[in-house]
Amino acid sequence: MNEFAPIISNVSRFIDLTAEETQIFISHLRIVIAKKKQFIVQPGFVCQYRSYVLKGALRTYLLANDGQEHTIALSIEDWWTSDFASYITQEPATLFVEATEDATLIQLSHKDEQELYKLIPKFERFFRLQVERSGVSIQKRMLSSLSKTAEERYDELINRNPQFLQRFPQYVIASYLGMTTQFLSRIRKLKARS
Repeated sequence: MNEFAPIISNVSRFIDLTAEETQIFISHLRIVIAKKKQFIVQPGFVCQYRSYVLKGALRTYLLANDGQEHTIALSIEDWWTSDFASYITQEPATLFVEATEDATLIQLSHKDEQELYKLIPKFERFFRLQVERSGVSIQKRMLSSLSKTAEERYDELINRNPQFLQRFPQYVIASYLGMTTQFLSRIRKLKARS
């Protein structure tokens, strides 16, 4: 039970669970260890799990036809990750989800999530709220990439998630911000001087 305390705390921010409901929820979860550079989702395969990050860091990215990697999301402890389009539609994934550090994940399968909705209907509210928050975050990031300078996007990242700079390699941060590693390096040097 103790190993599941963080995910129970995460869920409890949105819905209240009785002791019995907590046990039912836990019975539908599994713990997975992912080594650094291991993929938990790959294009072409249907994503069967929604993953809660108990420990470690992961990145979600698209590999474009030209070989460029475009980082879509970064995930650390107490965050959920997946190729959500594949997970929800049960169609083949288009994204990679890769551990950038050794990671411990708590996973919920699509099948078990559907069963939870029947057993504990308030989980529909929990996951709806997760999708809403994710949608808002994606929209903000998209608008930021369209309307802000590279330096403004970097400042935004530092203000919102300063820990990312220590947790992810510079090339991943650059990709996440939509710039080259060299340009990110220039921005960081300018910031260090001022």
